[in-house]
Parts: sequence; structure tokens; C-alpha cells
Amino acid sequence: MPELPEVETVRQGLAKWVAGRTIRTVEVHHPRAIRRHLTGDAHFIALLAGRTITDVSRRGKYLWFALDSGDAIIGHLGMSGQLLMQPSEAEDEKHLRIRFTFTDGGPELRFVDQRTFGGLSVSEGGAELPDEIAHIARDPMDPLFDDEAFVARLRGKHTEIKRAVLDQTLISGVGNIYADEALWRAQLHGARLTDQLTRPAVRRLLAHIRDVLGEAIVAGGTSFDELYVNVNGESGYFDRSLNAYGREGQPCHRCGTPIRREQFMNRSSFSCPRCQPRPRAIRH
Repeated sequence: MPELPEVETVRQGLAKWVAGRTIRTVEVHHPRAIRRHLTGDAHFIALLAGRTITDVSRRGKYLWFALDSGDAIIGHLGMSGQLLMQPSEAEDEKHLRIRFTFTDGGPELRFVDQRTFGGLSVSEGGAELPDEIAHIARDPMDPLFDDEAFVARLRGKHTEIKRAVLDQTLISGVGNIYADEALWRAQLHGARLTDQLTRPAVRRLLAHIRDVLGEAIVAGGTSFDELYVNVNGESGYFDRSLNAYGREGQPCHRCGTPIRREQFMNRSSFSCPRCQPRPRAIRH
């Protein structure tokens, strides 16, 4: 599933291509693509036709397009969603779900989603910040992110550090890939308990989270298959820089020990047995 760097890469591309443009028509090709817009496709289209997109913003893994009406389009890519800019004459994608055309006749915006886990909806009055995503915490790239409040809240929990980092109400935008990468850099096993970490240790982890996310944004995100691409259909290349995630059996770039894979919340965690020893309390 796309994480903060992938969504931020898409946001940057959208801001370049659609901000300031006026929507001419909206076509909904699959009802699941607007399933969160409970009043249906006719209402969705009526709220958007003729509206001008004033800005494109992000909260964690969610995008929103502010409109001159004061409303907003909320978007989530799910596992396979793509927001693509395409010339009007370009052939329709196989999994095209929603199409936006613009009054200037320039490139269309197309929402393509093979697995239909993503989708768009309209938040009425949500241009500043949609109520539907206001509960999501700020992400560490946000200039208003409060480092010390995060340190205190994390240390006040009694849970595994990786679970805490994935908690979008505590810190948003971090998913499985970048959690593993930041924990590798911090030399912390994901099962370490948050209330046993010192404040300096949490601050170091937060710094590594920022570094990993920032480097991934510069690289255009991480693409393991054709499902994640930017608005121009291009893949990210941060996968070339991964130190832990997906590297089971390969030598640790720091000490040479083979990277291990462990089950975690119905997915996988990757870490170095030497650099990131398991907490003794969970040894079997």
C-alpha cells in the first residue's frame, strides 16, 4: 500500500497539473470508486462540475483537493489506486474508475484502481481540512508536527514500538516499509516496548523516520510492481536504497548478518538479528 513518500510524490505532481484548473465534466465508471460518497454518483458529479481546484494537500496517506466552493475532494489510493494525468486522446486504462476533464482542454485527471480498495469522495466544507480525516495525526514532515508531544505520547503507551509507529492517530504516513527502514537505522527491534525507551532513543528514531521519508520522497517513492506510479506513470526507485524491507537472507549493509523476516500483524517485518536483537522478554 502506498505510504507517505508515494502519496506525497503524487500530491506534488497533482499540485503542478491541476491547481488553478476548472473541472468541466466528471465521469464515474465504477460505484466502488466513490463508495465513501454515500449520496451517490449524481450528487458527487453535481458538487464538482464547474468547480476550480485551488490546492492539493495531504494528511498522512490521504489527499484532498481544495475547491473554490469551500468543499474538497478526498482521495485515498488504497493498494493499487493511481491518479494519472493523461491527454484526452489517450486510450482509456483497463481499470479506469473516474475521469475528470477540464475547461482548458488540457490533460485529463484519471483515477485508475485495479483492486478498487481506494476511492474518492467529496467533503462538503472541507477545503481547509476535511472532517473525515481530521482525526489523523500530523506526519513528521509537517512543519507543525510537535516532536516533544510525540515523544511523550509514545513513551506513555505500553505497546511494541513498530505498532506505535504504524498508529496513524499518533504519527501519520508511516507504513510497513518505512517503519522497518527507520527501525533498522535506529538499531531497534520492532517488538521493543515504547514505555521502556528513553526520550533520546525516541528522538533518534523520529529523526531516522524523517530521514527515510525525506530520501524516499526525493526518489519518488518505492515501487515493487506496476501498481504504484506517479501522475506521469513513472515508478519510484527508493527500493534500490532499502536496508531491511524485503531483503530476507541478504547481508545486512551494516554488519553482514543475513536479514531475517518475521510475521507481524498479517504481514512481514524485516530486521538484522545482530543490529536489532529481539527483546529478551519475547525470546522463546
